[in-house]
Amino acid sequence: MPSIIVIGAGVIGASVAYRLAQGGASVTVLEATRIGAGTSGTSFAWVNSHGKTPRAYHDLNVAGMKAHAALRDEFAATPWLHLNGSLEWADEAGREEQRQRFDRLREWGYAAEWISPAQLRELAPDIDPAAVGDAPVAWFQEEGWVDPVVYAQAMLAAARRLGARVEIGARVAQVELRSGRVSGVTIADGRTLGADLVVNCTGRWADDFDPALHIPLAPTAGLLAFTPPVAVGLERLLKAPGCDIRPDGAGRLLVCRNDDEFDPATAPRPGVDLPEMRELIRKAQAILPAMGPVEPEAVRLGIRAIPKDGYSAVGPLPQVEGYYAAVTHSGVTLAAVLGAAVADELLRGAVRPELATFRPARFFG
Repeated sequence: MPSIIVIGAGVIGASVAYRLAQGGASVTVLEATRIGAGTSGTSFAWVNSHGKTPRAYHDLNVAGMKAHAALRDEFAATPWLHLNGSLEWADEAGREEQRQRFDRLREWGYAAEWISPAQLRELAPDIDPAAVGDAPVAWFQEEGWVDPVVYAQAMLAAARRLGARVEIGARVAQVELRSGRVSGVTIADGRTLGADLVVNCTGRWADDFDPALHIPLAPTAGLLAFTPPVAVGLERLLKAPGCDIRPDGAGRLLVCRNDDEFDPATAPRPGVDLPEMRELIRKAQAILPAMGPVEPEAVRLGIRAIPKDGYSAVGPLPQVEGYYAAVTHSGVTLAAVLGAAVADELLRGAVRPELATFRPARFFG
C-alpha cells in the first residue's frame, strides 16, 4: 500500500485520512495550526442539498447526506451528527423562488413537504407564530447539521487507531516534485517527508503551494453570531427571512445569514459590537422570544473554500503525477462521501463517476 500525506485536518482532510487508513495505506496528516482551524471551525455546517444545482452537484450533495447518515451504523456514537431536519419560510418577495426550488427538489426525489401551522408548532414549539404569519413553511426532514470540529476529531481518532500519524503545527512549505511526480513535502521547520501520494485538503489555502499546483479559488466570507446559553428548546435548523438559526450545543444558538457574501479581503472585522450582528440577534429573538434580551457572545468570520467556478475540485491534477486535490464549498455536507470516494480512487484505482463533472483538470485546459 502507498505512503500518503494528507495536508489539512479539517472535515475533508480528516475524512480522507480515515478512509485511506481504513484501506491500509500508510497515512500522515499534516495540519498547520489545529484540527478544524480553518473553514471547518467557522461554518454554519448545514448538511443539505437544498438549493444546489445543476443536477450532478445536487446528487453529489445528496450522496453526502446519505454518507453522513450511514456513519451511525459504523460508529458506536455520532455526537457530531444532528440530522433533525430543517424548516424554511420566506417573505413575500422570496416565496416564488422558494416554491420553484421546492418543486424542483420534489421532482428530483428530495424529502420536502409543506406543513401546517399545527405541524410547525409540534416540530418547533418555541417559534412565535406571528414571526411566520401566513407564510408557507417547508419541512426538509433529512437535512440537519454537523459539529465540524467534533466530526474531524472523531475521524482522525479513528484514523490513528488504524495507524495514521497526525502532526499538529506542521505547516507545509512546499510540495516536492521530481521529474513531474510528487516525492513528498517540505515542512516549515525544514524537514522533508517522503510520500508516494499527496492529497491537498487545505480548502481556501489550496493554492498556496507551487504555482503549477494552483487550483483557482474564489472564496467568500460570512459572519456568524453565537448567543450565550438560552432557554430555547430548538432542535431543528431554521431558514427564516434574513436569518438562519441552529442549535450549537450547551443551549447556545448559531445565527447567520447564509446568503451574505463578503470579499475576504474587505470583510468586516468580527466583533460582538458590530451593529449588523446585533440586528441579526434581534431578528432571531423575534422568531424565538424565549431567547430573551441577549447580545452576541461571540462573532466569527467564516471564509468559504470555493473553487473559481463555484463547484468542487476533486481528483488528480493532470500535470503532476501523485498529487490529488479535494477542495470544495459544501465541505461539511460532502466530507463523508468524499473521504470514501478519494480512498476508492487512490487505493483501488476506481474512477468514481459522480466526480466526473468536478475534476480539477477543467481548470488546466
